[in-house]
Amino acid sequence: MNPLEVAASALLLVNIALVARRSIWNYPFAILAVSLYAVLFYETKLYSDMLLQGFYVALNLYGWLNWTRSRAEAGEVVVRTLGWPARAAWLAGCVALTGGWGWLMHRLTDAAMPWWDAGVAMTSVAAQILLSRRYLENWVLWIVVDVVAVPLFAVRGLWWTAGVYAILLGLSVWGLIDWRRAYRRRAAA
Repeated sequence: MNPLEVAASALLLVNIALVARRSIWNYPFAILAVSLYAVLFYETKLYSDMLLQGFYVALNLYGWLNWTRSRAEAGEVVVRTLGWPARAAWLAGCVALTGGWGWLMHRLTDAAMPWWDAGVAMTSVAAQILLSRRYLENWVLWIVVDVVAVPLFAVRGLWWTAGVYAILLGLSVWGLIDWRRAYRRRAAA
């Protein structure tokens, strides 16, 4: 068992549990977790996921600021939702970026499982952007990521991380339910 993987996984679980509760304190845990995961993914040649961690640091800093503003203005982190055209555009973007990034990783690196890894990475980028902007649909993308990431990490021998992503799947379902309730409560008010 890799202690780096254990530490990163534990921090990530705390982070996602706090996100599901719409707690702004999720961000320090997220930044520490993704920093540790960057090193771990480099060591296991999952380069798309390694590069993704740097992007996560920037998005988590942005999200922290955005959530702070929302809480200051409304007294809570306000949940928003996309319309159907925007949802279709996000989905098309995920598919296109996965194809492009997977092709680059396949052609230019010795990446293990470049297409699968690209799908997890690009869908995670979209989910993190939507999360940072407080959109409910982020949880649907996280559920897809978790379903694909569990076997990816298991195949690469990252059993602890695969287990964590299985738990994250449950937390993502909880987050979707909780955020949907918060959205409906605010819409009804």
